[in-house]
Amino acid sequence: MTYIAEKSRYEDMKYFRVGKSGLKLPAVSLGLWHNFGGSDRLENGRAMIHRAFDLGITHFDLANNYGPPAGSAEETFGRVLKQDMAAYRDQMIISTKAGYYMWEGPYGDWGSRKYLISSLDQSLKRMDLEYVDIFYHHRPDPETPLEETMAALDHIVRSGKALYVGLSNYTAEQTAQASAILKELGTPCLIHQPSYSMFNRWIENGLQDVLDQEGIGSIVFSPLAGGLLTNRYLDGIPTDSRAGGPSVFLNSNSITDEKLAKVRALNEIAQSRGQSLAQMALAWVLRGGRVTSALIGASRVEQIDDNVAALSRLDFSEDELKAIESILA
Repeated sequence: MTYIAEKSRYEDMKYFRVGKSGLKLPAVSLGLWHNFGGSDRLENGRAMIHRAFDLGITHFDLANNYGPPAGSAEETFGRVLKQDMAAYRDQMIISTKAGYYMWEGPYGDWGSRKYLISSLDQSLKRMDLEYVDIFYHHRPDPETPLEETMAALDHIVRSGKALYVGLSNYTAEQTAQASAILKELGTPCLIHQPSYSMFNRWIENGLQDVLDQEGIGSIVFSPLAGGLLTNRYLDGIPTDSRAGGPSVFLNSNSITDEKLAKVRALNEIAQSRGQSLAQMALAWVLRGGRVTSALIGASRVEQIDDNVAALSRLDFSEDELKAIESILA
């Protein structure tokens, strides 16, 4: 069956300008970190990509190593794009990254010019694209000179393989240094992708100030703290949950009774706002206009609908913000 996008898809989605650039991103973007790999069901991934676009989510975020296996999320996305959505390519923002381990030998990891350019070439082949809209360096490399990594990003834009470049997981100081180099080269840094949630607030200690000063936007990953800020854990740790399994990102050891008590207290505030806990958590990271977009993951279509519904209530009263701070403290 031929896919035809929902005509009303742009009516309710909110779009925010990325730093001082001319680009806008949807307030909610879809990440393909999990559930879109070769070990997952193609039709479920296709349905989620279609639904996201129908809701006005124009930004799809990938990386070279997303899967599993590594590379397969890009292959899945490329397949869906080519078969169903090629007509909408110019209405989409597609990003990918390189910086973590991807292939064996000395050239398949970190931040050398060799690795970044080779990796992007591989990503473009997997997605059957001529260019991506945003290409990120996924993490800082302690051994490669920052000048080399940034020069590679500049070259990638000038070669037409990416329209913009960004950083991920860089500290405030590293971001300021990288931004200065990129500005001098003539390819400004568009965006930074850090982790950020109610339980992970490191970007408030300097990074957000640097982004404001440099005119760089931000798209935050794990805004739901790996699923902790959802109704999944209100009654403890389910055996079939991420924390109940072998996940290295969220496990039962990291979920204390104290943290679960905070989750339940936050849920009470969310209910008083007419929102689910996940919806309030997304609204909270977007509060104040310092975050451009919240990057969500999903394993089924209904989760995307639920997360996008958060945008109907982004405002917080002073009392609500104080109550949340008292719980988090």
